Amino acid sequence: MNRKVIREGLDSRIFDAVNKVLLVCFMVIILVPLWNVIISSLSSGRALAEGGFIFWSKEFSLENYRAVFNDSTIGQSFVVSVAKTFIGVITHVFFCAMIGYGLSKRYIRGRKLYVAMGVITMFFSGGMIPTYLLIKSLGLLNSFWVYIIPALFSYYDVVILMNFFRNVPDSLEESAKIDGAGDWHIFLKIFIPLSMPAMATIALFNGVGQWNDFMTTKLYITDQALYPLQMKLYEIIVQSQTQSMQNIGGSVVIETTTKGVQLATIVITTLPIVAMYPILQRYFISGMMLGAVKE
Repeated sequence: MNRKVIREGLDSRIFDAVNKVLLVCFMVIILVPLWNVIISSLSSGRALAEGGFIFWSKEFSLENYRAVFNDSTIGQSFVVSVAKTFIGVITHVFFCAMIGYGLSKRYIRGRKLYVAMGVITMFFSGGMIPTYLLIKSLGLLNSFWVYIIPALFSYYDVVILMNFFRNVPDSLEESAKIDGAGDWHIFLKIFIPLSMPAMATIALFNGVGQWNDFMTTKLYITDQALYPLQMKLYEIIVQSQTQSMQNIGGSVVIETTTKGVQLATIVITTLPIVAMYPILQRYFISGMMLGAVKE
């Protein structure tokens, strides 16, 4: 008996040690390229052209970031990105929570039909052209609301919230009804506060998607006043490529390169989401397993 316990303890320690080694290797694989991108974005065009550095730049320079922020409309694009991400996340989470709360009640008439219709939309979509015609008929072309309204609903997120709401004891809702609470009061005052881990997880996923969304602007927006940061930085990269092509064969020292501007762009677009992650991390860990079991 004692030998078996000692053998299991040794196996457990070996298993933990192997896991730690693998996690350290995985962390190095993630952090080294990320660090290299940051220091490369802070390097001059000459140092980037010479290359050969991994952990520290040969020639420190802020010209890549100056080239990106030299555009006077970059601030307006940043405001558009923040507004569409903030409003989009709030409305998406609240809308999905309302539907998930309703579908979590087994006494709702036609519930199985609604669930089946939702599952179908997870696997099949109307396609790009029908979606474009629908957006056009709704008058959402060149409108800020094209970032918000089509992104309100995601059945995958509804399933996660629906499964979370089912875990709330029915006696809690029954007690609230006995005290005179209505459905809206129960939903807003009881279910929403209890479902913060699930809602924070969905908010993080949706926020990353909203922040990095590029195709919505490409397909439906031509007004540059409504360009988000992603689209504006895309234009800056194209302009830097054009300037780089014009400088090929010349003897003038290039302070910035296309690669430098691209790396600065990556850092600028990634930094806000990375800054938000520590705030939502404690909710994310407890909420990320909620979608493991689906109906």
